[in-house]
Amino acid sequence: MHTSEFTDISYQLASDGIVTVSMNTPRRKNAISGLTALELRWAARHFQEDEGALAMILTGAPDPDSDPSRQAFSSGGYFVPGVYDDVPEAIMAQIDQTDIAMKATVLQFLQCDKPVLAAINGLAIGGGITLPLAVADQVYLSEHAWARLPFASLGISAELGSTFLLPRLLGMQKAKQLLFYPDTLGAQQLLDLGLANAVLPHDELLAYTRDRALQLVPPRGAGASIRAMKRIVHAQQIEQITRALDLENEALNQLMQSEDFVEGLM
Repeated sequence: MHTSEFTDISYQLASDGIVTVSMNTPRRKNAISGLTALELRWAARHFQEDEGALAMILTGAPDPDSDPSRQAFSSGGYFVPGVYDDVPEAIMAQIDQTDIAMKATVLQFLQCDKPVLAAINGLAIGGGITLPLAVADQVYLSEHAWARLPFASLGISAELGSTFLLPRLLGMQKAKQLLFYPDTLGAQQLLDLGLANAVLPHDELLAYTRDRALQLVPPRGAGASIRAMKRIVHAQQIEQITRALDLENEALNQLMQSEDFVEGLM
C-alpha cells in the first residue's frame, strides 16, 4: 500500500527529509486498531527504504473541535465491534488479530536505524504511551500531555514490549507500580521518571521536535554516526524485546477472553 492510501495514519515527507507520521483518527482519540498497527508497520518500512526520508516525527492528529488542553496523542487499543467492517479483504488478510502486542510493528521500527522522535500532543493511554516508548529514540511532551497504563483495570497484560522496557528504564519496583496501578501521570511526572526528554508549551511542541530531528541528520547532524549508534543500541536488546512481545501476546490472547476483560470494557 502506498503511503497516500493510509486511512488510520497520515504520512507526510517534507523537503528537508523530515517525515511526519500522525495517527489520524481524532474522533476516536487516535485509538490504535489492527489496521493502525499495520499502517504504522508499513510506514516504518517505507521510511527506512526511502533515501530521501531522514528522520521521523510520530504524533497524533489534532481534533479541531477540542481545545489544546484536551487533545489526544492516542487513547490506546481500539477493540470496538465492527472496526474492520469497511476494511478491504486484501488489507484484512494482512492484519494479524492475534498480534495484540503489536510485535510486527515494534520490530519493524526497531529494525529502522534512522531517528524517530515522538511528539506527544495530548493524552497517551495504554498503547498510546507504550508505543512511543518502544519505537521512538526521543520523546517530547506537550505541557498538556498525560499518560495512564490501564492494563490491570481492564484485566489484560501490558504490550508493545513494555514489560521489558519499563523495568529497564525505571527499575523493577517502579515499573511494577506503573503496570499494576492505573494512576494518571502528568507531563512533568513523565519527565521526572525519565520516560520523556522535554516538556514544551503546547504550541511549540512540533516546531521543537522538528528542530531536534534536524539536528540528527545532515547537514546539521552526523547522520551516519547517529544511525550506527542506534543499530548498536537496538542489537543488544532485540532478542529480549522479541521474547517479551511473544509473552505479552500469549497473555493477551488468553486474558482478552476472560470475564475480567469483558467487565473492564463495560
